[in-house]
Amino acid sequence: MSQGATMTQKEQGRRALMTAAGGLAIAGLFDRLLGRGSAAAAVDSGRSYPTKLADTEIDGVFERAEAELRLKTEGHNGVWRTGESSWDVDLEAGQITFRNPKGWIVTAPVQLIGTLVPDNGTWLWGWDHPSAPEPVRAHAKLVHAFGKAQGLDALTTRQINASEEDAWQFTALAAHLAGANGGYRGPTGRALVFMTFGEIAITKP
Repeated sequence: MSQGATMTQKEQGRRALMTAAGGLAIAGLFDRLLGRGSAAAAVDSGRSYPTKLADTEIDGVFERAEAELRLKTEGHNGVWRTGESSWDVDLEAGQITFRNPKGWIVTAPVQLIGTLVPDNGTWLWGWDHPSAPEPVRAHAKLVHAFGKAQGLDALTTRQINASEEDAWQFTALAAHLAGANGGYRGPTGRALVFMTFGEIAITKP
């Protein structure tokens, strides 16, 4: 598929957001989000799937991924007000830093999933992004591998036409496959940067 390829009708059908948790256990969620407890419990363990899933099974993967990311986002917002925080990312160092209204500094390892230019609807994947050092491409590469296994061109074509809703789906899928602690979208110039992040560390003034 050429650059600028659009999502197929089959792939566009993955957009429905789950309002339920989709089986993700709520008990202990805040401990996992904040890195309390065992290291293994800091985030989900990630997911792997067999090749050539049925359409309904692929739909289920996307739905669960979105439900998980929604729940994690609500958890972060509730604890340290992600949505009201300023942010800065250092891709070379692989770290994202937030500062919330209380002056808390929140840091976490970061991965670049892709960038979206809303003006023209261009999405560029993080697995082959000129601004992404190799270490921060890992989660995007998991999405590429999933797309290859399931025959989803939108996940394996370097640059496509996509909406912000699509970009959030991609980010949710990456977080699900990698067992990330959360996802974030930040503006930079004309583009929106979509990222996943790992275990957070909070420094209070």
